[in-house]
Amino acid sequence: MENIRELFQTMTRRFGFLNKNCCSVGGNELSLIQSHILYEIDRQHKPSVQQVAETLGTDITTFSRQVQSLVKMNLVKKTPNSDDRRVHILSLTTEGKYIATIIDQQMNAFLNEIFSYMNEDEKETVLRSIKVLNEAMGKSSRCCSPLG
Repeated sequence: MENIRELFQTMTRRFGFLNKNCCSVGGNELSLIQSHILYEIDRQHKPSVQQVAETLGTDITTFSRQVQSLVKMNLVKKTPNSDDRRVHILSLTTEGKYIATIIDQQMNAFLNEIFSYMNEDEKETVLRSIKVLNEAMGKSSRCCSPLG
């Protein structure tokens, strides 16, 4: 049997998840977590700080620091909720939307290239397997915190 951990370690490296910065767009160097934050703000409709932190499985302190750096870079806007001033709503600025779109295009091009080396059956198998793996990880009590 293949070493499962080694397979995941290799995939993690090849995806660049260990790199300090994942993307450089228009002079902005973004970390992987920052690119995930932009993606989630773009995907969810006017989410709160808490909602995005929970989606990403990140503790609120680390998350807030990352959001602040994105606000300073003029990529994210943080607005107090009109109903509850303690809750802050996140949205992308025009530049943030542009950068999120560029990263999305880069990731799609990367994934399309990877899948171009597979036939249709292999591609279907991989995608189906990833869905099964994601569902199983969602059921795990240790999900999102490997040391949990």
